[in-house]
Amino acid sequence: MAAHRKPKQRRLTGPTGRTAATLAIAGAATAAASAAPAHTDPRLTPAQIKADVDGLYEQAEAATERYNGAKEKAEAARASLTELRDEATRRTDLLNASRDALGSIAAAQYRTGGLDPAVQLALSSKPDDFLERAGLAERAGARQAAMVTGIRKELASIAQLRTRADSRLGEFEARRSELARHKATVEGKLDSAQRLLDRLTAAERAQYASGAAGGPEGRQDGAYAARTGLGAAGSAATAPGARAATAVAFAYGALGKPYVWGATGPGAFDCSGLTQAAWRAAGVSLPRTTYTQINAGQRVTRDRLAPGDLVFFFSGVSHVGIYVGGGQMIHAPRPGSAVRLAPIGQMPFAGATRPA
Repeated sequence: MAAHRKPKQRRLTGPTGRTAATLAIAGAATAAASAAPAHTDPRLTPAQIKADVDGLYEQAEAATERYNGAKEKAEAARASLTELRDEATRRTDLLNASRDALGSIAAAQYRTGGLDPAVQLALSSKPDDFLERAGLAERAGARQAAMVTGIRKELASIAQLRTRADSRLGEFEARRSELARHKATVEGKLDSAQRLLDRLTAAERAQYASGAAGGPEGRQDGAYAARTGLGAAGSAATAPGARAATAVAFAYGALGKPYVWGATGPGAFDCSGLTQAAWRAAGVSLPRTTYTQINAGQRVTRDRLAPGDLVFFFSGVSHVGIYVGGGQMIHAPRPGSAVRLAPIGQMPFAGATRPA
């Protein structure tokens, strides 16, 4: 009886083998996916949405301050570039005037330089006049040489100006790119926050916008005010000077004006734009950003705060308000809100400074 052997299976190689392997992997993945239970993101509670939105707004504000700093540097670079270009144009005009004068001298020399000076003297009917002209010509030659030297120096100076302008142009373009990056970051964070807020009911959104939810931080600040003997905002504290009083008055006058990131007034503000404008009204020039304003003046501790002091929040010093007394500040909180009065315990305290 003849033995029957199981036919040997041929191994697939080349493109056919790769295709078969791909199909096998895809089939296995599909089977695993169908076997695994489907997962959906659980619906966030209003409190979770609030926490996430707060985090996104904090990140957006940090990006806003970076945007403000980059914008300030871009504007300085643009102003310097304009100044260099204007100076180069002015000096080029002077150079062209010198060239025209030099050309006139050369043309006059060409018209009278065909004869040897001794021959011109011999043929002259008025030798004294000729000798006088010859002296003038000699002095004109010296002046011409000085003009040539001056033109050479001016050419070199203009070349340096143009090199500096090219360098400043490169810096300006880099700052513009940096601005675009920070702007995209801010807008991305704000869009994400808005998508989360859209998941709330109208009543929940209104509660979030008004800050009516309160929380332990607000209650803690009330206790802090009680411990320090401060009552309602401004009732138990006075500004340490006329300038601070003016800055506080400006801040009160800005209450209700909308927050707009990057704005410095008069119709809208971001946080550092408000404090800068308030102290500018008092005749004090503050830097533009939170992380530079905190170094503009004398540092003060929380228990030594006086109206007009700048109060900063978060570990990155990304938010600032102006203290008005009673444990309260006036600040521009976030997009979609307006300048308002709030307890300083609302956010993690980072420090304070008293502008000079």
